[in-house]
Amino acid sequence: MRRNENTNSMCKSILTLAITLTLSVPVAALAAGEHGGGHGSGGHSSASEMKPKMGHGDGHAHGHGNAAGEPGKKADVSRTLEIDMTENRYSQEKITVKAGETIRFVVRNKGELVHEFNIGTPAMHKGHQKEMMMMVDHGVLEADKINHAKMKMDMGGGKTMEHNDPNSVLLEPGKSGEIVWKFSKAGTFEIACNVPGHYDAGMVGELTVK
Repeated sequence: MRRNENTNSMCKSILTLAITLTLSVPVAALAAGEHGGGHGSGGHSSASEMKPKMGHGDGHAHGHGNAAGEPGKKADVSRTLEIDMTENRYSQEKITVKAGETIRFVVRNKGELVHEFNIGTPAMHKGHQKEMMMMVDHGVLEADKINHAKMKMDMGGGKTMEHNDPNSVLLEPGKSGEIVWKFSKAGTFEIACNVPGHYDAGMVGELTVK
């Protein structure tokens, strides 16, 4: 998978463009969407509906019930894998584990942009990318930083935009995080960064459970 030296600026430009387009939406259009359609399906979404679920379907697809497995217990960890993230690549892009194995992932962001390490299926990542775009829309996610205060703001019904799914970590440059994950059954999955523009630029790897 080829990556050139301009990848960094390209991804930052994509995310900056997304932010710019979001801020350019006319206030009048937002008002029309909020009031013109009433409360039906054609109207503007309520605050609670706008909140990224951070877990698709029943609200747990990124955690419990995830097709790739489930949160593991530290006492059951069989080995530790260290993953470094830089612009559009992981230090390990092909990972193989055994069904039933519990792995501790130590993830470090050594790049200059915000990156994510997310365990899931292509369909899950596609859905999660929409949620991440919503984080950009609300000023939570910028190219090289995360607004943690906005991430915790109440979006209605006690829901927030916190990125706290057990199968993923979202890290600013220089930060690190851990995931302890049990791979329950055999299958082919992905590790991916769903920050807008990063997945399409090639920040995705293969994860095989045998």
